[in-house]
Amino acid sequence: MVRVGAVQAEPSWFNLEATVDKTIALIEEAGKKGIEVLGFPELWLPGYPWPIWTQNVTERADIVHKYMANSLSRDSEQMERIKSAAKDAGIVMVLGYSERDGASLYIAQSYIVDGEIVHHRRKIKPTHVERSIWGDGGGSSLKTVIDTKHGKIGALCCFEHYQPLLRYYEYAQGAQIHVAAWPPFFETDAFFQGTPSGSRLASQFMAMEGQTFVLVSTQVLKKENFKLMGLPDSETNEVSPGGGGFAMIYGPDGRELVKALAPNEEGILQADIDLQDIDYSKNLLDPVGQYSRPDLMTLVVDTKEKRHVVERE
Repeated sequence: MVRVGAVQAEPSWFNLEATVDKTIALIEEAGKKGIEVLGFPELWLPGYPWPIWTQNVTERADIVHKYMANSLSRDSEQMERIKSAAKDAGIVMVLGYSERDGASLYIAQSYIVDGEIVHHRRKIKPTHVERSIWGDGGGSSLKTVIDTKHGKIGALCCFEHYQPLLRYYEYAQGAQIHVAAWPPFFETDAFFQGTPSGSRLASQFMAMEGQTFVLVSTQVLKKENFKLMGLPDSETNEVSPGGGGFAMIYGPDGRELVKALAPNEEGILQADIDLQDIDYSKNLLDPVGQYSRPDLMTLVVDTKEKRHVVERE
């Protein structure tokens, strides 16, 4: 049995140090609960910047400037603190954050085992206006699964769950526990894919299609912070009166394994899972095994990382 956890919480918006403190507190809480595998939301540090969707480039300039200053470098004192907390708690975790690399930002996930980053990936294609802030992940980011003593753990960010070839490649890597990392979303008429209902369906379908346990981890956006995000703050606004959270844990047949938190509630969902239960669903269909047709359809993947500067003597 493996005890898994999915975080649903509100970051300290655009404040790196405060969100690092909250991250460590959540890790310590998970450790006390005996959680062995823990998933964090997309861009947990320093929070998902909704103003990129609600304001034009000029209006959001100061917020983006602050956001860059509060993004997390992979090699930093703040990351060392997080890694140390994970080691002390005995937790394997996938941490979602805005990674600062030089003067560029990337939507990143670091896989931390025994207090060390054993794999690091970046969202291969930021979604829509996200591309005005973050760069693309390279070939090494196509690797989404690591092997641990608690099973093979995979992860994707947000709308990467709508990229069927990327999902399929993760199945081929043998994912048994998948961290589905999402920002805070709200029920709107704008686009269903970006709602809690649509995002849960995408995560649930990945559980069914890939026969993997799925930990849906999301942020919360409390109503008092709507103004900061450029969102309408009336009780009848078209977005939501507050919340944004929709964390869940799915079994490899797609069924819900826990009771959901309220959209504005913070906490860690947890479940005790048996990886052998995956065999029930794999026996029914295995899209990268007995239910595949490689003689008819084959996925070609280029995992080589490309460099913007190549020096030749």
